[in-house]
Amino acid sequence: MNIILSWWCRIFLHPIIKRLFIKKVAGIENMPKGNFILCSNHTSYLDEIALGYICIPRKFRFIGQTDGHKGIFKLVLYAVYSLAGVIQLNRNDSESKKEVLERAVDYLKKGDIIIIYPEGTRSRIGQIGKGKWGVAKLFLQTGLPIVPVGIKGAFKLLPPGGKLKIERAIEINI
Repeated sequence: MNIILSWWCRIFLHPIIKRLFIKKVAGIENMPKGNFILCSNHTSYLDEIALGYICIPRKFRFIGQTDGHKGIFKLVLYAVYSLAGVIQLNRNDSESKKEVLERAVDYLKKGDIIIIYPEGTRSRIGQIGKGKWGVAKLFLQTGLPIVPVGIKGAFKLLPPGGKLKIERAIEINI
């Protein structure tokens, strides 16, 4: 997310997100002043909102998958990803996986924060799944700190395929 959009979100969306969804944020002092690799569990579409909530107004980028979506939703997804500066990944293409890592390393070297889900996808059952090697590869190529983040409560509010519930239930532990 570019810095202008990030500040806009900080001013206008941050208070709304806090009032609707965020119950508690612990460990915000553990976030480095410089850039880093943020890795988190992933159980809900609300995870992106929760992680954006703790990162704004800084420059950050998600790694987001583009395979698995079809039709109008795929077009909307591409538009949102482009606006937000998401590094787009096709998990079915080995060349895409290499390019994503290269782009993420470039952004990290330019000072951005990279947000990655080690599992590579949202959990369908609310449990942490088996991790992939992306976080380790980014660390080995940059030496930047890895900041682990746990999100609790997002699955309850918006599980994959479920309907959104409005409740201050999301707890973020950094």
